Amino acid sequence: MNCRIIITLLSFCIFYGVNAQQSDYAYTAIDFTKVKLTDSFWLPRIQTNRLVTIPASFERCESTGRVKNFVMAAEKKGKFCTTFPFDDTDIYKTIEAASFSLANYSDKRLEAYVDSLIVLIEKAQESDGYLYTARTINPAQPHSWAGLQRWEKERELSHELYNAGHLYEAAVAHYLATKKTSLLNIAIKNADLVCSVFGEGKKTVAPGHQIVEMGLIKLFRVTNQIKYLKTARFFIESRGKYTYDVKSKDPWKNGAYWQDHLPVIQQKEAVGHAVRAGYLYAAMADIAVLCNDTAISKAIDTIWNNVVEKKIYVQGGLGAIASGERFGDNYELPNASAYNETCAAIAGVYWNQRMFLLHGQSKYIDVLEKILYNGLIAGVGLDGKSFFYTNAMQVKNYHTINGIANGFTDGKVEVTRSGWFDCSCCPTNIARFLSSLAGYLYAQKNESIYANLFANSVASFNIAGKSLQIQQQNNYPWQGNLLFTMQTKNPLWFKLHIRIPGWAVQQAIPSQLYQFQQKDSTAIVCKVNGKMVTINVENGYAIIERKWMNNDTVELVLPMPVHTISCNDLVKENIGKVALQRGPLVYCAEWVDNNGKTSNIILPSSTSFSTAFEKNVLNGIQTIQAIVPVINISDKGDAINTKQQIFKAIPYYAWANRGKGEMMIWFPQTIKNIDIISK
Repeated sequence: MNCRIIITLLSFCIFYGVNAQQSDYAYTAIDFTKVKLTDSFWLPRIQTNRLVTIPASFERCESTGRVKNFVMAAEKKGKFCTTFPFDDTDIYKTIEAASFSLANYSDKRLEAYVDSLIVLIEKAQESDGYLYTARTINPAQPHSWAGLQRWEKERELSHELYNAGHLYEAAVAHYLATKKTSLLNIAIKNADLVCSVFGEGKKTVAPGHQIVEMGLIKLFRVTNQIKYLKTARFFIESRGKYTYDVKSKDPWKNGAYWQDHLPVIQQKEAVGHAVRAGYLYAAMADIAVLCNDTAISKAIDTIWNNVVEKKIYVQGGLGAIASGERFGDNYELPNASAYNETCAAIAGVYWNQRMFLLHGQSKYIDVLEKILYNGLIAGVGLDGKSFFYTNAMQVKNYHTINGIANGFTDGKVEVTRSGWFDCSCCPTNIARFLSSLAGYLYAQKNESIYANLFANSVASFNIAGKSLQIQQQNNYPWQGNLLFTMQTKNPLWFKLHIRIPGWAVQQAIPSQLYQFQQKDSTAIVCKVNGKMVTINVENGYAIIERKWMNNDTVELVLPMPVHTISCNDLVKENIGKVALQRGPLVYCAEWVDNNGKTSNIILPSSTSFSTAFEKNVLNGIQTIQAIVPVINISDKGDAINTKQQIFKAIPYYAWANRGKGEMMIWFPQTIKNIDIISK
């Protein structure tokens, strides 16, 4: 059969949410093009992403020389003019973001610009498919991270395969959105080269920065070329074969930084660079299901438990340690130096979505939601063009804390957002993620529909050859009243599974790492067509099974009290402290709302909280308020005292949009000691 016919048939199936492979996820995510958002929380963000973030990313790719690198590579002359050899990926990721946007919003100008970039990329590609501007511009003097020969430093520095992975992901998105094969053909040519170089009996390497595995799997799904799947699996199974200093505790010397210290099926703990790890674990889930590999499935189950039980921050942040942008030891979750790269949060969502598709349990969506509403969207400012590379857990004594303007943080806490970074992986990653966010709302397994996330929307389904639409009406995440209305021309039997979030049943996270201190006795209410029904809960989902008529409704009321969260005492920094959560949102206090300071606030166990929606604050937020004691220093600095003060907390995602100052998530409930610092 002609290859292009195969591409057309299979991509049609994938694009419209139909399984194209015999062995694949039992649960299928409903494509984002089938979910039309109408809500006031996510839709404005997606529009800002479309109208501000994506254009700004392209402009910054132009102004920083990223586009120029492709021009010089095409001409085979000049000098690589940006900082890192993976800077090519910022163009690929922004093309992916633009493609997802074009799938829902026609924009001839944007489409033409993307086409012009693809022409540059094609000209920069070498005749055998190799595409890596950091070498192609001047092969005799490549980037210092690249080595003199192709792939020579792929294991640790060059990022040649990382670039390829983002190219493949962009190419698949562009093809599915526009039906054009221009970028897809470039990706296939490169992937064919990669498959000819790496594999059994050929070159072996564990890619230094994962994502080529995810990209190859996406190419496989579109083209049905089994070699792409085999090569993805080969890369995953190549880990743990390189000779490191296994006795060293240095993650660079023992291989843990690259998750290369052990074969993947022997790994039991999340280690090393958090973004690389998240991409690896997501690809492992794909391989587990596509290759029916129970050993890999068991390994990522074990690693997932390790993260959720011992290595995730209360607001969903991943990767605690600045040195190596990596996971720390078990329960090593420092506040003052927390790293929490935005890209790691995005990788965490990719991974948890696949874990749900693999197992069908709500706990994976619970973790996904925690990351999404807190640690992830905190990475982009409300203006859509300012970003955090890292996401702090606290900012104390602001004048002593150093922020950054460009590049890596080198262990310093970011206190202001930046428009761009020398290493700008996070802004372009945010752009591509938000463009397809609607695809995380629903999933389907045969005649069962899973409502995983909540937002005003209309989603389209196909059940046994019959069409169905489900309309969601709610004011999530501010209120817990959820209304689902069925829209069908004919009576239709199916099971509706509505996720009961862990936070609605007294679970801060699916482990003992964080717990709600007070137990709320308010029951969850479920009504079908206005009549109360008993909830049948399975795997974290309320299941309503019936023959549905047009305009049938399901109403679910989730209680949303303010919860104080305590932390496992093995996290030493948080002993005796509490954080705040309401619904899916974790809260923080910011200086601007709390008399200029947050590091002096105490939240006694007897604190009574109230909430209010403030539509003119930070684009509209629900705030938490209370009267609490704060510690004050006298004007002369010769005495301290406590006084009662109005306390206000805002959703964590919204901090650092009103200037520089202190921020705090964890608050002491009692005072046991005071360290006096004199200057």
